[in-house]
Amino acid sequence: MLSTQSPPPNPLLRVGSGGTGKMRGIPVTLCAAIDIGSNTTRLLVAEPVDGQLKKVMEQRAYTRIGKAVDKKGRISAEKIEEVGEVVATQVRLAQEMGATEIRAVATAAVRDARNCEEVAEAVGAAAGVPIEVLPEEEEGRLSFIGATKTLGHAPEGLVGVVDIGGGSTEVILGTVPDGVQSVRSWPVGSGNLAEELLSSDPPSAAEIRRTRDRIDDIFEGVEVERPAQAVAVGGSATSLRRLVGAVLEYETLERGIRVLCGDPAADVGRRFELDPTRVRILPTGVLLLEKLSDLLGQPLQIGKGGLREGVILDLLNGSLEGSAEQVAV
Repeated sequence: MLSTQSPPPNPLLRVGSGGTGKMRGIPVTLCAAIDIGSNTTRLLVAEPVDGQLKKVMEQRAYTRIGKAVDKKGRISAEKIEEVGEVVATQVRLAQEMGATEIRAVATAAVRDARNCEEVAEAVGAAAGVPIEVLPEEEEGRLSFIGATKTLGHAPEGLVGVVDIGGGSTEVILGTVPDGVQSVRSWPVGSGNLAEELLSSDPPSAAEIRRTRDRIDDIFEGVEVERPAQAVAVGGSATSLRRLVGAVLEYETLERGIRVLCGDPAADVGRRFELDPTRVRILPTGVLLLEKLSDLLGQPLQIGKGGLREGVILDLLNGSLEGSAEQVAV
């Protein structure tokens, strides 16, 4: 893991710097966020409109960095080159849309790699933008902002945000007035669980049982303060909106498992307009969400925003500080 205490030697690498979004004092109104995750690399271009965040463009690529880690914990050179090309394309798309500030961040797959610094430097050099490798706490803070500020209402009391990624799972607790109180992270996500435990298409009942058992073992003895409400973000949660609706609770999650285990991934993908690559790893995401909902004692509302929205809101509020245009965060 790359230290965040000293400045990196390469100017293209910024680790957990929490960019302000200011461009020499000029307010930034159209921003882009690139999220380099374990399963996907995603672009969001958005702008503030009437105090809310308006999405202008989204784009994603299934880069599956988590699958390209060797036995020594290093991401392969071929995958680094591929991700560099993807991020360069996304930077170009954002610039063509008129984005005046672009912030690219990397999460667990890069953060936990033995060659973390090499990956960030190489991808940043290929794309022409700094790559920030987010510490868990900063990732949690930005995900919390993105989840709670795009709900359409101001949640009251303690809020739990569940972020199921491809290579990690986070539970963030906090309140809207005071921000994040705690971030807890586990090195397990939909991608690495699916890679290890699911080989059939569709998954067999035995594979689902093994996955449940593994998740139970991982979270055995874990206690989490129960919030007044809970929000789920990340690719698994947003994909489930198409399958089961906007609220994830035991009944709807079990229905999702039945759908995902009933037909091959390609058929489910066509039926619900989902990428088959996502469908193949979605069962493990569902089971993780089911477990976290149980731990929090709350159904999970699928959020309309997450890490990328949090990154952009952070940029905008840094840029528009003191302006009447400031986005409510």
